[in-house]
Amino acid sequence: MRLVIADCSVRYEGRLNAFLPLARRLLMLKADGSVLVHSDGGSYKPLNWMSPPATLHVAEPSPEQSDQGVRAAWVVQAAKSDDRLLIDIYEVHHDIGHDLGVDPGLVKDGVEADLQRLLAEQITILGNDFSLVRREYPTAIGPVDILARDGSGASVAVELKRRGDIDGVEQLTRYLELLNRDPLLRPVRGVFAAQQIKPQARTLAHDRGIQCVTLDYDEMRGNVDTQSRLF
Repeated sequence: MRLVIADCSVRYEGRLNAFLPLARRLLMLKADGSVLVHSDGGSYKPLNWMSPPATLHVAEPSPEQSDQGVRAAWVVQAAKSDDRLLIDIYEVHHDIGHDLGVDPGLVKDGVEADLQRLLAEQITILGNDFSLVRREYPTAIGPVDILARDGSGASVAVELKRRGDIDGVEQLTRYLELLNRDPLLRPVRGVFAAQQIKPQARTLAHDRGIQCVTLDYDEMRGNVDTQSRLF
């Protein structure tokens, strides 16, 4: 990551043309080749940018540019198009580079792994007589999120999503087809559980005999005072 604070003007040429007149700005150059031009306002959004893959070439200014006070001419060329970001540098006030290493990515609160853990701990949400067999029950096409048993001892496969759509129902259907081939498990029924379930997914699930359960993540974490509710 390289951060440059400089007096500069910026032109974008290509599928669209745009111009930023001379002003002091932050230029952010990332290892992936992207270049972003920021001001001190506008929140997180850059004034202009070049998406990766792209290459930066620093050239000497032309005589005309030199007469105007330009000290360096940056040309950021897109690799997959003729688009260019042209940055004329008049004066550099700060220039620092640092290797940030590999970022592990954003870990969101309430992802499917958290829902899986919470539901496994609170399996009776699905029914008072439910018991957990195991999480991540393996099949030939991937693990089922939760395998449980109901009060009669019948197997129940649970597929968990943050937002339940048709693809999730199709995925659970494939799991059920495989699990019902196992004489030690069959008959296996399905439960499709999510924080939100789209109407189309709910209709498809009901058509295939799959139960739908809407999960309240905050309540499962104990963040809701259920005793104070009127309804």
